[in-house]
Amino acid sequence: MLKAKPVSRYRFRDVCREDLPLLAQWLTEPHVARWWGEPATELGSIEEAMTSKETRPMIVELDGKPIGYLQSYDPHLEEGHPYRDQPKGTLGIDISIGIPELTGKGHGAAIIRKLASELFAGGATRIVIDPDPENVQAIRAYEKAGFRYVDKRTSIYGPAHFMALDAPGETELP
Repeated sequence: MLKAKPVSRYRFRDVCREDLPLLAQWLTEPHVARWWGEPATELGSIEEAMTSKETRPMIVELDGKPIGYLQSYDPHLEEGHPYRDQPKGTLGIDISIGIPELTGKGHGAAIIRKLASELFAGGATRIVIDPDPENVQAIRAYEKAGFRYVDKRTSIYGPAHFMALDAPGETELP
């Protein structure tokens, strides 16, 4: 008897103009605003990323309903990016669950695992993420998704707890 492959409840899609009001709302939620910058500035950055080649802004959906924002980026395509020291094939990611009631329920780790799987299937060899060192909830979610601590860095946003996840079969790099 064939076993049915489990269907993921999460789906990623590119951000579109119709998403901007929802993103603006999420950026003002206290649990998001604490870790992101000024909402209008961040929304402008997301809008700019919609046409960039280095960043892919995405909406994460749970059972067809938008619940969060994701982005992946290639630090090697950005002049002077602080993570250009990572090997070629590295992608950076950022995530924010927009709906407060969905935080702390395991969605973050599950979403990151699915995103990592898709990025690795697309050829990425390493994924990095850089939460604020005080964002213990996010760090715990990334650890549950398999990320490991690399070092403490300072980005343009301040201190960063720099973490990495290597593709299955890849040799862990420093």
